[in-house]
Amino acid sequence: MIKAYRPDGTAELILASDPRASLDSTILWLDLVDPDRAEETLAERLLGIPLPTRDDLKDIEPSSRLYVEDSVVFMTGSLVYHVETDLPELTDVAFILSGNRLVTIRYAEPRAFSLFSAALLRVPGKYRTGAELMARLLETVVDRTAEVLEIAVARLDALSAEVFVDNKAAKRRPPRFLEDKLLDIASHHRLVSKARDSLMSLSRLVTFLRSLPLIRKDHEADELCRIVAHDIQSLSEHAGFVSNNITFLLDASLGLINVEQNAIIKIFSIASVVFLPPTLVASIYGMNFEFMPELHWQFGYALAIGAMLLSAIIPFLFFRWKGWL
Repeated sequence: MIKAYRPDGTAELILASDPRASLDSTILWLDLVDPDRAEETLAERLLGIPLPTRDDLKDIEPSSRLYVEDSVVFMTGSLVYHVETDLPELTDVAFILSGNRLVTIRYAEPRAFSLFSAALLRVPGKYRTGAELMARLLETVVDRTAEVLEIAVARLDALSAEVFVDNKAAKRRPPRFLEDKLLDIASHHRLVSKARDSLMSLSRLVTFLRSLPLIRKDHEADELCRIVAHDIQSLSEHAGFVSNNITFLLDASLGLINVEQNAIIKIFSIASVVFLPPTLVASIYGMNFEFMPELHWQFGYALAIGAMLLSAIIPFLFFRWKGWL
């Protein structure tokens, strides 16, 4: 799908099957969404430049993601999407500045693009150049990434409240409660990790963008890029802080699991020690020696039962006095 946007925010679809398809000078932004080969060929014909393919966008080398060719600027950034699911992902998006026109190529639907296209209609005619439009688009992308981090923080706060509870609430937790929470922690870590990777990619992109004469000549675009670069740095630091909190929550959850397991082992250990003396008494009188005077006592059975109970009660009271129970 190819969407063409004008400065007033209106958009139109350009169909690959239309032989009369063309671009007029008022088109400021050309957005290619999951284009097929026919649409790529049409866009290359309309723009007069070769466009990177999907495989080209996956290249991690800076020289393949950020470069200038025949006065056309090619940039590739990684954006996070599917943040509402348990499996957030990164998608590579191409940003191309060709003359006074911005071209984007993407194979996913990051929410920042829908937010930005909706904002174009609210403030028609706000953008004069493709460079300024791209700077505003990057600003929306960074704002969306900040929102993603806020979502992660809110989820972590809720998870911390579930993990760190008082003793009475902890006793009412279902079995394997903490083990299940480890999966939630892993999901939150994945989200923050993807956001950090996206911020790193955007930081390289904005740094490259600010070095271009095209941006330095456009005061409005240059100022916007400076603000975006500052926001990216602040969000990267915040993402590192959130990542440290996730690590702490993971370590704390593993520690609580060990504490619970140790408490269970302690109960079994103390129970075995408590029942060891009665077992000893019972085993003595279970021996088959011929001469055992106690076997012929009138109260021998009661005395043996009393000795077993007393030998069990004394260790139990001792453990309670030491605070081990």
